[in-house]
Amino acid sequence: MHSNASGDRYGSDVLAGGRSRRPAAPTVAAERDLVVEDAATGFCGAVIGIERGNDVDHVRLEDRGGRTRLFGMWPAAFLIDGAPVTLTRPTVAAPTTRARTASGSLAAPTQRARTARASRLFVEGVHDAALVERIWGDDLRAEGIVVVSLDGLDNLEEVLAEFGPAPHRRAGVLVDHLVAHSKESRLTRSVGPHVLVCGHPFIDVWEAVKPERLRIESWPSVPRSEEWKAGVCARLGWGTPQDGWRRVYAAVRDFRDVRVELLRSVEELIDFVTAIPE
Repeated sequence: MHSNASGDRYGSDVLAGGRSRRPAAPTVAAERDLVVEDAATGFCGAVIGIERGNDVDHVRLEDRGGRTRLFGMWPAAFLIDGAPVTLTRPTVAAPTTRARTASGSLAAPTQRARTARASRLFVEGVHDAALVERIWGDDLRAEGIVVVSLDGLDNLEEVLAEFGPAPHRRAGVLVDHLVAHSKESRLTRSVGPHVLVCGHPFIDVWEAVKPERLRIESWPSVPRSEEWKAGVCARLGWGTPQDGWRRVYAAVRDFRDVRVELLRSVEELIDFVTAIPE
């Protein structure tokens, strides 16, 4: 009896005897945002980083729901379009490779901020302005668009009258809780030409942040009789609204941390206020 029969389970070459070996899986650089599937578990996600391990590097994937998992970069451990591949650490990018901004767009070459355009992007409050800056700040500076807080949507009519929208001076307005039959929909019904109103369905811009980023299952329901931010903080044990805002702001790094309804609205507004021949 051969020694492998009771010891080395995989010692013999099962392909010996004239059968050809299966071709090795092709190697693919694990570039950021590459979408792959882990062959063993079926977890599918985009590459968001690589971490060094003792035996093998690990790739971190993020799925469409924002969940992340770490997988060893073993040979043929992943699938792309159903075909096995071996992920490898990408080579260092050449100096000419352009980075991406927090909004996911290609970063412009380093330069001074553009002189401000006449057009403006109006938002309801300081928290809206801070989150817009957090994600789209680089894009807005490159385009010369200034973000202005209305300090409440009730001030919209007065602010627009003073601003004086015109063909060469457009106004984009981002609105919280823009749903049918709401106060917000009534206040923005007649804004006149050269103004675009876009919004999201959330009570407050806080709610546009994905709850898993804050390690909560979902945003709590708060009765209309309570101030929303205070009610949220009370139910989550976050202290004051000021304490809650610090948590929310710290949880947002880039576009992946907020809901698509906010992303879509802000990007439509940016397109609107910048689409003016100069």
